[in-house]
Amino acid sequence: MDGTGELFAPFLRALGGEFPCVVIRYPADQPLDYPALEALVRRQLPICAEFALLGESFSGPVGVSIAASPPAGLRGLVLCASFLRNPRRGLSWLRRLLAWMPVTMTLGRLRSRILLGPAASPELQSELAAALTQVLPGVLRARMSAVMAVDVVEAFRRVTVPVLYLLAEEDRVVPESSAALVKRTLPSAEVISIRAPHLLLQAAPEEAAEVLRTFLRKV
Repeated sequence: MDGTGELFAPFLRALGGEFPCVVIRYPADQPLDYPALEALVRRQLPICAEFALLGESFSGPVGVSIAASPPAGLRGLVLCASFLRNPRRGLSWLRRLLAWMPVTMTLGRLRSRILLGPAASPELQSELAAALTQVLPGVLRARMSAVMAVDVVEAFRRVTVPVLYLLAEEDRVVPESSAALVKRTLPSAEVISIRAPHLLLQAAPEEAAEVLRTFLRKV
């Protein structure tokens, strides 16, 4: 949700140098919707190289939209603790209240209880807090609103590259039904479970990196 890219450092270290990685960052001061973010990401993708695209949480629908109309070099799509449509559809009514919601305070309270799990280190909690404070509240509201309205199920049906879904077993933000929808929509998708909270790449970087390396070697 923060889009800063700051929180990927532990995962990138665990992944090592076998597969060079580029972190695409979202502007912290522009409330861009999903189509605008898709365009931003497309402009930064490799032109003359094979690559896989990883969409974590909020960014999963961006990855799906790109993979549904893929650039020439795309060889695989990874969705991490993500979704094809609003993962909490019962809370859609909150969308009209976002303009008045103290979003930074709300996300701060979610940080230790839900996003990171009870075993989160003080260092990781501090890094998450620092990342969130870089993003304007209006931008965070816009991204939360986009999540509540998104639906890329039909686009996902058009994806032909191999798909890997990383399921966070202790996720209290995106329910397991989101992974089930991925599998139901595209039966060829591979779903791998890792014991971790919603921020899987941050809480379990070594396990996630090993699974991703295996997938990348195949594709």
